[in-house]
Amino acid sequence: MKTFRNIIIGMTVGVLTGCDLVEPDEIVNPNVDEKTFLDSDNPMETWLNGTEKQLALDMSDFVELMEILSDNYFNNYTRSSKVFDIPQLLYTDADVTKLQRHVGELREMADYGLTTVAAADKNTTSADRFRLLCVKAYSFVLAGDFFRALPMENRGEAQEWNAQMAQALTILDEALPLAQSADDRAFVHTLAARAAYRLGERDKSVSHAQQALKESATLCRQVQFDSKNGVLNTAQEAIWSDWFQPLPRLDFLDPKYFQMSSTDQCPITIAKAEENHLILAEAALSTGRLDEAKTHLRNLLRLVKSRPVQEGINDQLEGRYNGGLKSFPNEPDLLVQASPNDSLRAGLIIDRRPPFLISVPYISGTSVTEAMIDGLTDHDSALELVYLMRQEVFFAEGRRVADLGIRLPLCEVEAANQSNPQAYTEAWIPSFVPQNYGLDDFTMDAAARTVTIRYNMNRIIAEHAKEKDVAPFE
Repeated sequence: MKTFRNIIIGMTVGVLTGCDLVEPDEIVNPNVDEKTFLDSDNPMETWLNGTEKQLALDMSDFVELMEILSDNYFNNYTRSSKVFDIPQLLYTDADVTKLQRHVGELREMADYGLTTVAAADKNTTSADRFRLLCVKAYSFVLAGDFFRALPMENRGEAQEWNAQMAQALTILDEALPLAQSADDRAFVHTLAARAAYRLGERDKSVSHAQQALKESATLCRQVQFDSKNGVLNTAQEAIWSDWFQPLPRLDFLDPKYFQMSSTDQCPITIAKAEENHLILAEAALSTGRLDEAKTHLRNLLRLVKSRPVQEGINDQLEGRYNGGLKSFPNEPDLLVQASPNDSLRAGLIIDRRPPFLISVPYISGTSVTEAMIDGLTDHDSALELVYLMRQEVFFAEGRRVADLGIRLPLCEVEAANQSNPQAYTEAWIPSFVPQNYGLDDFTMDAAARTVTIRYNMNRIIAEHAKEKDVAPFE
């Protein structure tokens, strides 16, 4: 553990400028050891900055890889994973290992701050502890959403995903009394609603969702990046360039991360009020209250429409091919079907060809209209719409994989340290999830001016809602 801590300290202070361990010429002393760090002025401030910086970097990796693992994006380039799109999730895959390590490092950095750094820095405040507890809780949320099982402590035995979510709830309970504002309290309740939702604990999830909306009706908590100091959003590079191509019916939401100048680094949202409306709607549906669910969806729609839209984005170099593996639609007159059995919809593909500039919602967006909500008459079609809105609202935030019920395996290095090395080394991919790139499959008919997506995964989720892998409230 001592070696691990020294590595983390070097990683944390070595990239920060403007902190007490950086000389005025921004040259960092590489020989700072643990004692020197703890005896320095304001070590908690430095540690917090480093921990939150690490959260941002880890989230950019999660978003990059989870988006191509889902049906949101296809990796049309040579960089990033070439197997997550299949989906192929091997416990020997370096990306699986990387994501698992991100969870562990966030947990350990938060723990070290809460114990060793807090003990060394007499100026540690409740606000400091709150921030660290939120990072720790979020590490368990990531583990619970995306992995079959992970250790919950250094060198510990792997615990299944539901234990991870339960631990997140315990830590959030500890964090709540330390919250400094209504927005902080809304953040805690939103994460708790998310964790309880995944566990299928409907009443608890609803209670947290309702309280979150009372505290803040417009919550949007993000991790930030900084190009000047090398804290870069790698998901932005993949999405803003032509690596990743969106599923055609999601074209209007891309790129969520963009550059208006060469130094722009867009933040990634990790919690927002929209989630609470979605939870309330799904909970109402699960108990047969269709009209109430429709009310929650209308409230959600009003919130989404109030979110900002970036206008004047020059995305003209995005040709939806540019030498990639396959061509994606790039003409706004094309009509899109969510599956061969769905009706054609206009307006889902936007015109980004010269000389046009585009407008993109960068907190939340949706193609769902009030008329679509009003027209809902049965449980299954309403549940399908809920999952369409979940997909669109959380687009490019790395959330879709959890809704599809896919879970990553325990990586090879960690498995070797378990009492049962074979446990959890197979990924969990539900039988209804298409293989062989089926999640991203579509056809274009140039003469008919149509695009047909092979699988409407939101309908498939609704059809399999009673299975354990998806729709936790059903």
